[in-house]
Amino acid sequence: VAFLIIKNDSIWHEQYFDGYAKDSRSNSFSMAKSIVTMALGKAIMDKKIESLEVKVGTFFPEFASGKAQNLTVGDLASMASGLDWDEKYYSPFSKTTQAYFDRDLARFVKGLKVTRDPGTSYQYSSGNTQLLAMCIEKAVGTNLASYVSEKFWKPLGAENDALWQTDSENGLVKAYCCIASNARDFARFGKLYKQHGKWNGKQLLDSSFVSKCITPRFPESPQYGYGWWIFDHDGHQGYYMRGHLGQFVIVIPKDDLIIVRLGHKGNVNDAGELHANDFYVYLEETYKMLSQRK
Repeated sequence: VAFLIIKNDSIWHEQYFDGYAKDSRSNSFSMAKSIVTMALGKAIMDKKIESLEVKVGTFFPEFASGKAQNLTVGDLASMASGLDWDEKYYSPFSKTTQAYFDRDLARFVKGLKVTRDPGTSYQYSSGNTQLLAMCIEKAVGTNLASYVSEKFWKPLGAENDALWQTDSENGLVKAYCCIASNARDFARFGKLYKQHGKWNGKQLLDSSFVSKCITPRFPESPQYGYGWWIFDHDGHQGYYMRGHLGQFVIVIPKDDLIIVRLGHKGNVNDAGELHANDFYVYLEETYKMLSQRK
């Protein structure tokens, strides 16, 4: 529904489809995971959370024994929790589906078990991000949507309000998904990372945290850092936010380039371990368009 190219901090191409316009909201799905990780970085910067090594059991006693006692907030952000979870979007019985429809999401998440050693390997899981959000809320003393609004949305100068789905009225945000906004405002997050956490001369996010997010934690999983996807394709290196059905905010610092694609169709198996097939399409089409306009 939206395709936006920002080159050298100027809108180079902007196109909308299916009745959408620049102010239309679209669900970002798992792009929210990147934003939650940014909120973690801000909580550390604000000294509400000491570091990535803080144990989850500090916030929730359900995770203070067994394998779970070694689980850290950094493990959650880097998808290395060891939580028993299945990331299936089209199964009515998967934990992802249960989480989406459960009206007491906190209860559901606190009932999860850690079945593998935390901090040892990557396994993508929406449960990680939901639990991380709950830890952040405990640490900062407010709901996550308000925290993100105060620390990022407003300072970044977002032009429109965003909507974030909750599990019930006045309930817990579905932190692993479901922030709805527009292409221009989502692009601001990419620009913030491109500028190493700085916005209008102010350091909104520590540059060392930004660097950690876009650096692989595990050599055997080079596609993921802390909340952000990482790529090296056909001579182009960068990082991106990614969501179900083809939501992307792609940043290529070397070319001073940000690409935003929002829509309702994408790679079906886009919860996999590597980059979705359609990601390469948007990347290659952008460079083709750039070359034709030279």
